[in-house]
Amino acid sequence: MANSKFEYVKHFEQPDTLLPNTWIVVRIDGRGFTKFANKYSFAKPNDRRALDVMNAAAKAVVTELPDITIAYGVSDEYSFVFHKSSTLFERRASKLVSTIVSTFTAYYIYSWPTYFPDSPLAPPLPSFDGRAVCYPSLQNLRDYMSWRQVDCHINNLYNTTFWALIQLGGMDGKEAEKELAGTFAADKNEILFKRFNINYNNEPEIYKKGSVIFRDYELVEPDSHHVAEDVEDLAQPAQQSKTQMENDKKKRAKARITVEHLDIIKDDFWNRRPWLLSGKPGKIPKLP
Repeated sequence: MANSKFEYVKHFEQPDTLLPNTWIVVRIDGRGFTKFANKYSFAKPNDRRALDVMNAAAKAVVTELPDITIAYGVSDEYSFVFHKSSTLFERRASKLVSTIVSTFTAYYIYSWPTYFPDSPLAPPLPSFDGRAVCYPSLQNLRDYMSWRQVDCHINNLYNTTFWALIQLGGMDGKEAEKELAGTFAADKNEILFKRFNINYNNEPEIYKKGSVIFRDYELVEPDSHHVAEDVEDLAQPAQQSKTQMENDKKKRAKARITVEHLDIIKDDFWNRRPWLLSGKPGKIPKLP
């Protein structure tokens, strides 16, 4: 490469390498999505079409980047988890985040007409920002995922009750806020059931639990392995040969990528899907 007197500017580039042997979570959020939702008249408290667009974009990201082991989304945010052994982009934060954000945004705009055929996008177009965080232990990662799902439940219960008071109870926003100030989950459930005959337990799972995306292999018996312990005991990720890496890549490519609405807080979800923690592809289910 030719040298020039202008090359000195390269010295301003600072290293942004993420910590090795850690779980990386890239979390993206919609920019100015309150205004965006109002512009396109999203249904309150939940618009299934809007969630489906998010899920379609996230599924495309997981498909294109096989290093992603699991993704979790709610509202206008999504978290993408990279296994601790991942060497994608040499664990550079800026490149990893920009790749996730740009790919997600492109597929969000591409998928929009499928779910909003009568509402073509117009500037300002939807956009997202993101950040990368390293979690040193499996427990940290599990706690992060649990935190996001608990937030999903808390926010959805509040929003469901808030909008019921407005849409069915005739209140305005300030009156509904005052009514819910200081209330607990039991109080909100009681308001929904006694005043509006709404059983919150019967609400769609996607609203209560959010969306989980992962490569789907054959489920295993919970007590047949000890993946979590094995992963935590590794000082460094096990090195694979090129042949092993190619075989794993082929298995990931064959796996069905699924969007589910499940409880990811309890151990059962992880115990029956050991590939999420091991980084190793599971067994491809046999076709019926």
